Amino acid sequence: MTTRTDSSPAPDPVPAPATERRSWLRDRSELGVCVLLLALGALVLTDALTMDVDITQRGPVGPKTVPIVVGIGLLVIAALLAVDVLRGGRGEAEGGEDIDLSEPADWRTVLLLSGIFLGAAVLIEPAGFPVAGALLFWGAAFALGSRRLDRDPLIAAVLSLFTYVVFDKLLGVPLPGGPLMGVL
Repeated sequence: MTTRTDSSPAPDPVPAPATERRSWLRDRSELGVCVLLLALGALVLTDALTMDVDITQRGPVGPKTVPIVVGIGLLVIAALLAVDVLRGGRGEAEGGEDIDLSEPADWRTVLLLSGIFLGAAVLIEPAGFPVAGALLFWGAAFALGSRRLDRDPLIAAVLSLFTYVVFDKLLGVPLPGGPLMGVL
């Protein structure tokens, strides 16, 4: 057994492979977007290729064409982005961003918005789109900091009714009307 007699500092420990891997992944975090685009492209292509469509088709473009093109486009974009990231390319922060990354996330607002969204999704069928949409718009305004109780519910109701009329009556996209079905 040998003992150290000199007073020089001990050499720095070699970083663990897990630490190096985390650092490498942190420096190339855009690869997560690549994985997401790759998975989404594979899902769209799989769904498009297994789509059951009527054999009779009018014209050269059938119902599978657009999903196949979108799926292939997603795969190509994922591959090009991965190559760029692995070659050292990085996304730049926008000049107008006013987010302070040193501040913690506002989980209260995120949870409020999530609850309001889920509540609207549950209420849309029994209460109808105008009621659920008004609650969604008003709740989102409240969660994001607006406390104008004299104005916000009115704006939410008008916006929700306007959206319902445009989609259901003008565009022909059926939305559940709920109790207002016979009135509008």
